[in-house]
Amino acid sequence: MFSPFQRALAREQQAFLARDRRGWGEHLVRVRNFLGVGLERADPERPTLILGAGSGLEVPWAKAPKVTTGWDADPFSRLRTLFRHRRWSPWVFGDITGAFAPLEAAAQRAVRESWSGRRRRREVARVRLAALLPSIQTDPLNLQAWILRQRPGTILAANFMGQLAPSAQRIVERAFAPEDPWESDPEKGDALAEALDAWTARLVRHLLETLAASGAELWLVHDRAVLSGGKPLELAVFTPDWRAQLRATERLEILDPLAGVDVVAALEGLPPLRAERWLWPLGPDQLHVVEALAYERRSELDQIFGS
Repeated sequence: MFSPFQRALAREQQAFLARDRRGWGEHLVRVRNFLGVGLERADPERPTLILGAGSGLEVPWAKAPKVTTGWDADPFSRLRTLFRHRRWSPWVFGDITGAFAPLEAAAQRAVRESWSGRRRRREVARVRLAALLPSIQTDPLNLQAWILRQRPGTILAANFMGQLAPSAQRIVERAFAPEDPWESDPEKGDALAEALDAWTARLVRHLLETLAASGAELWLVHDRAVLSGGKPLELAVFTPDWRAQLRATERLEILDPLAGVDVVAALEGLPPLRAERWLWPLGPDQLHVVEALAYERRSELDQIFGS
């Protein structure tokens, strides 16, 4: 039986695949080439893991070593990969982070009284959830256990990290529905939104810490920024500070899907292999800055998870 989170992801994946992809050509070529290099470099004698494997649209499975496992919460991801690539690989279904079920439970506890099931007033529920968020675990325990058990030589992250913040927001919105959980007055602060951003940032950092400690070669693709408004934009030569790379003639409306976490800075201690960014027109008036980073494999695990 699928969880509410898995059902929601399945709907999102279906909507994503139904979009007009005529403007995606350059993005798909670049992401497939990037991940393809990672798969070609992978040690065939050691496991390879693809996080956020999805439907296989962006993953060149033909280049994947035999011992390659996909991981995706969408319950239909393995089947879609089979249809697209004729590849029936080992698969892990479920939340990569392990944090969304606790988030959903906390949101429900905030909205409804546990002893009566009655809904609390919206403002009371908002305050309660903002207070609960710092205590919700964000260590990806299932991923850590898989890495310690399998000792993969290569890990690919196929554009899933940018989905964490929107997924968290949708979980909170479903718990509060039909009410809107967010502050509507732009002149007022929104303690709940700020607490959820802080929780998301902690989630992203713990994921990156787990990947850095894995000892595996890393090939990471993710949304670095989402730009709206249809304004002209170019990217200058790659620089660690992604904002310094943006070249626009007008003021940009920028959404940071990683809640302020700088991936380059977070993985600074790893030996870099490759780094690039490009523009992906995902839809009308919606432009994504995609970041692709690769780091060499360490010979041994350098630290113990959770230390």
